Amino acid sequence: MTTQKIVLVTGASSGIGQATALRLAREGHHLVIGARREDRLAAVAEAIRNGGGSVDVHRLDVTDRKDVAAFADTAAQRHGRIDVIVNNAGVMPLSRLDSLLVEEWDRMIDVNVRGLLNGIAAALPHFRRQGGGHFVTVASIGAHQVVPTAAVYCATKYAAWAITEGLRQELDPSIRVTTVSPGVVESELAGTITEPGAKDAMRAYRAESIPADTIAGAISYALAQPADVDVNELVIRPARQR
Repeated sequence: MTTQKIVLVTGASSGIGQATALRLAREGHHLVIGARREDRLAAVAEAIRNGGGSVDVHRLDVTDRKDVAAFADTAAQRHGRIDVIVNNAGVMPLSRLDSLLVEEWDRMIDVNVRGLLNGIAAALPHFRRQGGGHFVTVASIGAHQVVPTAAVYCATKYAAWAITEGLRQELDPSIRVTTVSPGVVESELAGTITEPGAKDAMRAYRAESIPADTIAGAISYALAQPADVDVNELVIRPARQR
């Protein structure tokens, strides 16, 4: 029988975040989901409740440190604890560096790096107070390889990997830390690309993809391990992706 955990998921309105929320709710956990798009969040929450699950909804901007702190604090006050935070929110407006789409670079840094740090800062005091918890970072295969048009995106995902690995090394073993690096997954991420060349290249690159629920399954696996087992890193990609 699954022991219910209080699980926070950022970027839960679509893609991996949505799939993770739906799967973990089916497995008996209580979900606290956050994202900017309230209409999409409401639809995810309705699907969870229709499936017999339980969920809280919080409009969330991960670039706002106070907002992320309130996300975690409210959950802890309501339920007495938080057990897991899945730092999933991310954006991927790829472009060549010589296109100088500086505002898009800044957006990736704000969401993919500062958003992760905000999630860590929000959850860590609760995990320390409780004497346990689990951080899950959704990074990317881009944390391990760089391709044209993805220099800044890959830099943010390498940063996410490095921050999470540093966190693992610094924390007491009672707090577990997992980095999940997906390859090409069915999601809306590519929809944020504005540069035509990068958009065309990504369309070809994403010809082979795996469902977002595959990544949700990996996260579920990491969470389900005994307290003395820490699944530190998972790289998951389509078999044809090289």
